[in-house]
Amino acid sequence: MHATENGRRDTAERRRDTLERLGSERDVWVSTSHPEHGPHQVALWFLWDGRAVWMCTGANSATVRNVRAEPRVRLALPDARDVVLVQGEATYCPAPEVPEEAADAFVAKFGWDPRREEAPYVYLRVTPRTVRAWCGVPELRGRVVMRDGAWLE
Repeated sequence: MHATENGRRDTAERRRDTLERLGSERDVWVSTSHPEHGPHQVALWFLWDGRAVWMCTGANSATVRNVRAEPRVRLALPDARDVVLVQGEATYCPAPEVPEEAADAFVAKFGWDPRREEAPYVYLRVTPRTVRAWCGVPELRGRVVMRDGAWLE
């Protein structure tokens, strides 16, 4: 976060800071829900490719089961003071079928290639529809920085 004199960033500053964090942070909280079993939350490594968030998890995980039943998800960067919440729909792709560009970028960031694992893994791709970003009470108003998949000015 880059503080301003009045302690409140404008939309352009929030968008810039959000994109910076999406490009540099490693972990994201993933919230899913199943129609019968209710909510589920887990922290996963993530990669931002400039358009979407990529994560990888076990093919038989509760996260993947939930996404198959209900693809709407919420992602949260792990900082309660400088909040970034991303809402979107998750699609899933078995590790051997993931686009090479995304898989190679994931390997470059984390030094781990799920495609090489014996156990089956699935990549989840979340394209943001809504993004909210705020730092403290002064920024609660105007916290939406993306609406309907378009970054706000």
